[in-house]
Amino acid sequence: MITRIGILGGTFDPVHNGHLYLAKKACERLDLSKVIFIPTYMPPHKKGIKVTLAKHRYNMLKLAIKNNKKFKLSGIEIKRRGKSYSIDTLRELWKKYGARQEIFFITGSDSLREINKWRNLKEILALSRFVIVERPGFKIGSMPEGFIKLRINAKDISSTEIRKCIQKRRSIQGIIPREVKDYISMHKLYAP
Repeated sequence: MITRIGILGGTFDPVHNGHLYLAKKACERLDLSKVIFIPTYMPPHKKGIKVTLAKHRYNMLKLAIKNNKKFKLSGIEIKRRGKSYSIDTLRELWKKYGARQEIFFITGSDSLREINKWRNLKEILALSRFVIVERPGFKIGSMPEGFIKLRINAKDISSTEIRKCIQKRRSIQGIIPREVKDYISMHKLYAP
């Protein structure tokens, strides 16, 4: 029997309720057995932007998903270190799972603008089903053939905005899990 697995990669700096909502809806709509959250070690598309240490982003994700049996966490890109490219991660997942799974690569509609710059895009598409989720402010126009459009009424939450709120001491109540908020406070992440 083929298992349907979603993978949701990102910086998750920090993880927020929008990420969790997206993963939940993807599980429901695509009939996925699980969604694997994969925090990147060093995102290749965020040159010159300071990113929180990988161990903190990993720990926050662990706290955020602990109560959902369908949510899993992989440190595959963190262990690899350096820049992480989607194709490398997909190749490793294929080694681990082989032909027993169908991988659904979940990404936001903002990624469509840069899709032609992705390393080994043809191979990525051969190894996975590409799922585009419409993000607020990034309407999905025409999509490449074979892509799956997933409309889920995505939450308009941004990790960048969360960091700004924390720096300005504004409330982030209700947009990140309580455990993640506590972790951020305990480790003084994003403080001014």
